[in-house]
Amino acid sequence: MAIAALEHVNISVTDGERTAALLEKLTGWHRRWEGPSLDNGRSIHLGTDAAYIAIHTSPRVTGGFVKSVPMNHIGIAVDDLEKADAIVTEAGLKPFSHGTYDPGPRSFYFFDWDGIEWEVVCYQ
Repeated sequence: MAIAALEHVNISVTDGERTAALLEKLTGWHRRWEGPSLDNGRSIHLGTDAAYIAIHTSPRVTGGFVKSVPMNHIGIAVDDLEKADAIVTEAGLKPFSHGTYDPGPRSFYFFDWDGIEWEVVCYQ
């Protein structure tokens, strides 16, 4: 059987530019593509050459439509946890559950403006 790699995650948010700006600052990722998308919406593909997050918004999303609820959180790895914490805080969001766990990374969590939970991890 072939080994698989995660290629993308698609999230729906009420303000795609705001979410993309936060993630660009937090991660240093680049915009791979952006443009019109499903339901008269707009999407921004933000990530690396190998993988990305598709940030989607449309009238259905801004009107309160939620496609699915079972997602727990999205984890991203950074080189500087303190700088990441400051970026999240400067965006008006509240980091929580700072800690260290096996096999050793330090991390914290935050909820974005649309209630999506993110975990920020640092292995250094």
